[in-house]
Amino acid sequence: MLFKLLVILHTLGSTVWTGGHLVLAMMVLPGALKNRDPDRIHQFEEHFENLGLAALLLQVITGLGLTWIYFPGFQSFWAFESYLSTYIGLKLLLLLGTLALAIHARFFIIPNLTQETLQALAYHIIGVTTLAVLFVILGAGIRLGGLT
Repeated sequence: MLFKLLVILHTLGSTVWTGGHLVLAMMVLPGALKNRDPDRIHQFEEHFENLGLAALLLQVITGLGLTWIYFPGFQSFWAFESYLSTYIGLKLLLLLGTLALAIHARFFIIPNLTQETLQALAYHIIGVTTLAVLFVILGAGIRLGGLT
């Protein structure tokens, strides 16, 4: 029962995180870039940031719980001897990349967001969105027994 609950919550968090970033990248960002209007990004972030960060935190917690179930005590997890340990390892690398981009954007770009820095933020948005989609693909691969 715990496993199923973790998968459902992990999927729910993924839906919010990835869906929110797809909306940002495909719907909000093009208009902001076209009109050179950073306020569009601020408005979206104002509404999405708390929910998005909660969804990401939910994914981290449930992901660690699922990893513990697959690899009790995290033993042999880092051996990368199976598709499962490889996919989980790749997801952890994607998480590190996501955190690096998010922290850089949050503390160095967003506080000083102007028409001139909007393009730099666009690269971060596209990067985080791409990583989010890759999370989904690898997560599906875990549940489907690998993608090869």
